[in-house]
Amino acid sequence: MHCTSKTRRQLLSTLALGAAWPASQAVAQTAGGQVVLYSSNNAQSVETVTDVARKAMPGVRVNAITGGSGQLLRRMQAEAAKPLADVFWTSSANVMGAFRPLFEPYKSREAAAVPVALHDEQGLWTGANIHVVVAMINLRRLGANPPLTWADMTAPQYKGKIIIADPANSSTAYTALWGADTLLGAEGLKKLAANVTVSSNAANVARSVGQGEYAVGLTFESTAYPYVAGGQKEIRLIYPKDGTFVVADSMALVKGAPNLAHAKRMYDVLLSKEMQIGLLQNAFRRPSRSDIDVSTYVDMPALSGIKVAPMDDNKAAAGRDAFLARWQGYVAAGRAG
Repeated sequence: MHCTSKTRRQLLSTLALGAAWPASQAVAQTAGGQVVLYSSNNAQSVETVTDVARKAMPGVRVNAITGGSGQLLRRMQAEAAKPLADVFWTSSANVMGAFRPLFEPYKSREAAAVPVALHDEQGLWTGANIHVVVAMINLRRLGANPPLTWADMTAPQYKGKIIIADPANSSTAYTALWGADTLLGAEGLKKLAANVTVSSNAANVARSVGQGEYAVGLTFESTAYPYVAGGQKEIRLIYPKDGTFVVADSMALVKGAPNLAHAKRMYDVLLSKEMQIGLLQNAFRRPSRSDIDVSTYVDMPALSGIKVAPMDDNKAAAGRDAFLARWQGYVAAGRAG
């Protein structure tokens, strides 16, 4: 079901006013104060969160600081002695695993609706939504025969036509490249590195493909889908036939959060059914909750119809530094070649 911007805004207004928030939850709120949200998500997602939270948390101001997930996590490391953030929203476990000391365990009352596999074993984070890695294709740049597999994208004909974010700063890029390495092996990843342009700005990936500057962008489905929903007929999303990667984007309570009570409430609101439906409708983020039927709200393929390659988040987190060093070497060699 495709929704217009007006329909999405109406949905958000309904949710924010909503009957879905019991009076007991609203009464539990302390009037006044703020919650500081460090977010790697786009403006549309942040707007959705602030719209819904404004009514769910009356009197509490949501201050969102945005940036790449890697950038924000390193900022939190620098602030660890005196944290400024309350909630981190979001990144994949394969990135967050390298920053475990920054997070505080929390068991949300909403967490029961999220599959156990999307919870950190120590309770440090919970999956807030599910991402699928896609190749965003501009058919005007490629014609009728786009690459359909990861192996296709290593062909010399795609040199200079593919864009991806810097995996040191983007959990999207790290997930895509770690996964590609498991499918293609080191030699295949070297060939892919020789073909890509690495952008320091993750938001630039989808924008560049949408504007026709690049033919292929490696990104998450939720980032690319707005161009399809917006009516750009030349944009197509490819779910690689040799397998793609599905990862939960997780959120966490910041250890030493300065606004702890509001932080816990914000965490609950982010996991709520009302919020996750709003984010799906307005920002095309697949929910982590198991009680939401995606096809009711957007025209996305069911996960059961996508070939998913296995991915070990713990291994990806533990091997992060070594992988990034190896990837940087491959990119440098590709430029020299």
